[in-house]
Amino acid sequence: MARAKRNYAPGLIWHITQRCHKREFLLKFSRDKRAWLRWILTAKRLYGLCILNFIITSNHIHLLVLDRSGGGRAHENAIAKSLHLAEARVAQEYNKRKDRSGAFWEDRYHATAIETGEHLINCLTYIDLNMVRAKVVTDPGEWLFGGFHELQRPRQRFRGQLTDWRALLSVLGIADLDRLKAARAEWVRLACRSGALERDPKWTECVAVGHREFVEGVAEKLGGKAIGRKVQCEEDSLFVLNEKRKAYLCISRGENGDLRPKTGLK
Repeated sequence: MARAKRNYAPGLIWHITQRCHKREFLLKFSRDKRAWLRWILTAKRLYGLCILNFIITSNHIHLLVLDRSGGGRAHENAIAKSLHLAEARVAQEYNKRKDRSGAFWEDRYHATAIETGEHLINCLTYIDLNMVRAKVVTDPGEWLFGGFHELQRPRQRFRGQLTDWRALLSVLGIADLDRLKAARAEWVRLACRSGALERDPKWTECVAVGHREFVEGVAEKLGGKAIGRKVQCEEDSLFVLNEKRKAYLCISRGENGDLRPKTGLK
């Protein structure tokens, strides 16, 4: 089977999602989540990956990264190499421990370009609320394996933090970590109060999300890779560059169903 094509254009913020093979709950145990954390942190040090946010669930991961290249493909390689290292090592360790063979991850990761400003804030909050949306926790700070928890309760187990706070503060235009903590908590509170807890495929299935000018600019940067994809208005000042319409609209299962195995999370 042909592998999915990854999208890439330099200098953008990318929301990356990667699911386990056949959406199996291969990351349901804490040791496997910690393994992914350990290896993506290693990749960050090796390749200079700039991480703005993340969350690890039982069957997929979200990773928000900033490409700091001015052009060329060096940082695309940083993203690809980082994901490849973490995915390969986690799969190897898991399969060896379980005496298992076969694929651990589902095809290639998907990347969505996110515009800075309000759209970045909404994407950041969408990631933070993943396990609240799945009804596993009532507050994102309760989930140990995410950027929200890392911000509110810094992890001591690993050397350094996974999230690049300076980069995140810069792209958000926030002065310091205390203000960032307060802002993130407020964004989560407002999203919960407004009932914005449904799965929204634009953040994980589209090629780009932002204002029209941004989305059209991404399409132009992608060149031939954007052929057959349409710029679509979702609501006022929110546009997306989607995949083929059929693929974009076909959602077989909600995220809640994906995250709650019959045996429960551990």
